[in-house]
Amino acid sequence: MDLRHCVVRFDRSKSAGFLVNHLARLFANRLQAGIAPLGIAPAQFMTLLELWEGDGLTQADLVERLDVEQATLANTLKRMQRDGLIRCTDHPQDKRAKLIWLTDHARALEARAKKAASEVNRSALAELPAAERDAFIKTLGKLIASMRRGSH
Repeated sequence: MDLRHCVVRFDRSKSAGFLVNHLARLFANRLQAGIAPLGIAPAQFMTLLELWEGDGLTQADLVERLDVEQATLANTLKRMQRDGLIRCTDHPQDKRAKLIWLTDHARALEARAKKAASEVNRSALAELPAAERDAFIKTLGKLIASMRRGSH
C-alpha cells in the first residue's frame, strides 16, 4: 500500500493553530526577556496576573482560570513559593485545599512586570492600525471562548 496518498496536506501558513502557537512562542520569548530581570518566568507571570487581581485562590481556581494542567501549575507554584512570590495557607472549609497568597515581594513587582508585558504587546501590535488591533484582540477572545466550549 502506498501511504503517500493517505497523507493529509497541511499548510502551516494557513493554520490558525500553528500561527497562534508560533506567535505565542514569540510573545513568550520577548516577555521572558522583559521580566527575567525581575526574577519572574512567563508561567509565573500569568499566575501572578490572576493573583494580582485577587489572591487567596486555590490551585483548582487557578487551573480553571489559566487553562493549564494541574501538575504543570503545581510545579509553577512550587517554584513561586521557593522564589518568595507566594505563600500558602490551609483552606478553612476544605482541608485538602490550600489558599495561595501573594507576598509583599510579588506585590512590589506588579507595576514593573505589567509595564514589561505592555511594552511587548505595544511593540508586537505597533504596525497594526488601531481598528485592526481592536479587531485582532476581539477575534482572539472569540477563539479562546470557542476552544473553551469545545466548539468545532
